[in-house]
Amino acid sequence: MICYFLVFLKDVFYLLAYYFRSPYSVVDPGFSKQKVYNPKIRVESLLVSPISRASAKQRAGRAGRTQPGKCFRLYTERSFRGDLQETTYPEILRSNLGNVVLTLKSLHVENLIEFDWMDPPAPETLMRALELLNYLGALDDEGEMTDLGSKMSSFPLDPQLSMMLICSPDYGCSNEIVTIAACLSVPQIFMRPKENGKAADIAKAQFAHPDGDHLTLLTVFQAYEQIPQSERKKWCWDNFINDRSISSAESVRNQLLGIMRNADLPLVSNDIDNINYYTNIRQALTAGLFMQVGYKQRDGTYLTIKDNQKVSIHPSSVIDNKPQWLLFEEFTLTSKNFIRTLTTTNVDWLVEVAPHYFDLSNFPECEAKAELELAYRKLAHRK
Repeated sequence: MICYFLVFLKDVFYLLAYYFRSPYSVVDPGFSKQKVYNPKIRVESLLVSPISRASAKQRAGRAGRTQPGKCFRLYTERSFRGDLQETTYPEILRSNLGNVVLTLKSLHVENLIEFDWMDPPAPETLMRALELLNYLGALDDEGEMTDLGSKMSSFPLDPQLSMMLICSPDYGCSNEIVTIAACLSVPQIFMRPKENGKAADIAKAQFAHPDGDHLTLLTVFQAYEQIPQSERKKWCWDNFINDRSISSAESVRNQLLGIMRNADLPLVSNDIDNINYYTNIRQALTAGLFMQVGYKQRDGTYLTIKDNQKVSIHPSSVIDNKPQWLLFEEFTLTSKNFIRTLTTTNVDWLVEVAPHYFDLSNFPECEAKAELELAYRKLAHRK
């Protein structure tokens, strides 16, 4: 319903803009998209939320910065004064604190509960961050930082992405993982304007990789690098690529390469014609994203591992064959629960890289448990 309402507001905006014919008008629908972290299911969701009164005043101020303008608020004054909160909740109260906790630990802050926070986060959010870092190996069971955690803290990324980068040389694909991490650190690279949706889908299909969206990002970046500098803007326009995002990804990639060199992490690549080229990349992705896995049940729906959240593949994903196991980068809540930016994985890889996470003694009952038990038996047989 919210999506339909926002489409309606967009139509109202066009009518107002046409009627007043002023380039200095602002239309304020009273909503914004905000990332909100839910510690119970350990995912960040992009939610449409009411703005605050402070944000409303800021939006109104944009109408008169260079010359007089008008601001049209699509809600009543009563709603403004009675329904909207005074200020926006601080981001630290609605974010995953994994990177924050890792940074504080690297600064030798031992007691996070008694730390002098300006806005103290919920204890459950802190516990989830400590749990995440412990599963990744950044903190030991006593909460002390490990050598791996020290390396991870040098990257300005989410801990899962840092873990991918550190593990990538073991799979011979550190150059490729750096590229994927850079593409995940910028706004969406693929554009899909409503009026040219089919053309955008056709353009994206030429870069689509059957194993998922991470490898699709790698493919489009590799194609972008082959284009002469003077022709890149036109190439992006023709292929519905966000020129600003992909050029930002290039800049982020160069910075990450410098950090990798400073950390003495080798920059290596396999031959693209090697049969294991993409398999190795998927294994490196699994080493970082093993806590964000979906399993296809017998009825065709997906369930997130351990949290047992029923989810669907986001329509923007290039994956259309419903694989058994999926890694996901983002959990999005709109009309229903979606997982997006996906890559296929293998249950054997999961039990190899994270046996401590997929410990069957405290694993919830679900259809995936039988698959994991079989994978553990195969792993024991190989040893």
